[in-house]
Amino acid sequence: MPVAIITGASKGLGRALAEALAARGWDLVLDARNAEVLKETATALEAYGTRVTALPGDVTDSWHRTGLVAEARRLGGVDLLVSNASALGAEPLVRLAELPLEGLRRALEVNVVAALGLVREALPLLRAAPAGAVVTISSDAAAEAYETWGGYGASKAALDQLAAVLGAEEPGLRVWAVDPGDMATDLYAAAVPEDDDPRPDPASVVPALLRLLDERPASGRYGAPALLEAR
Repeated sequence: MPVAIITGASKGLGRALAEALAARGWDLVLDARNAEVLKETATALEAYGTRVTALPGDVTDSWHRTGLVAEARRLGGVDLLVSNASALGAEPLVRLAELPLEGLRRALEVNVVAALGLVREALPLLRAAPAGAVVTISSDAAAEAYETWGGYGASKAALDQLAAVLGAEEPGLRVWAVDPGDMATDLYAAAVPEDDDPRPDPASVVPALLRLLDERPASGRYGAPALLEAR
């Protein structure tokens, strides 16, 4: 069975994707910082009859990243690596003039440095997979200038560039940066707590990610809304 590592998998888009893959028979290695919620997620996914390893921790910890890849190796390898864990830099978001530099460092460490560190750890197994793929979860804030989204957007823009270069350097893999569009997630609620407008459920984005896995288009940056419209 194929094996996926998904970070930030206890809730939101990470959990929704994990559930869809479990339904397809994938084995899973899941990461999140909240051990209790992650355990609940893993227990729910095991009902699909798949093997699920839940490893709580912080993706900025190199030992944790090594552990994730070791668990995937135990299950058979790494066919898919999804970098979904994210940090905002400030909660709620603030203008750049007020953004704590430590917060910016945290966003860069989680969203960029840790993502690259995990790819590097998993790269030998990804190269050995028959159809190895990397998905990095981006944001429209990486490409558009939204007030208060500067630090987070800068980190996602850096992640997009890493994904683009990785795709060029590893032609045997597929590397997709995916902008999921608006979603009702805890991350967005923490970013803009005063915004109570209804937003799509993260599960609505999953068919776009599955389409990438099914059709394996060229490495690059994709918007989930466009992938869904083209179905």
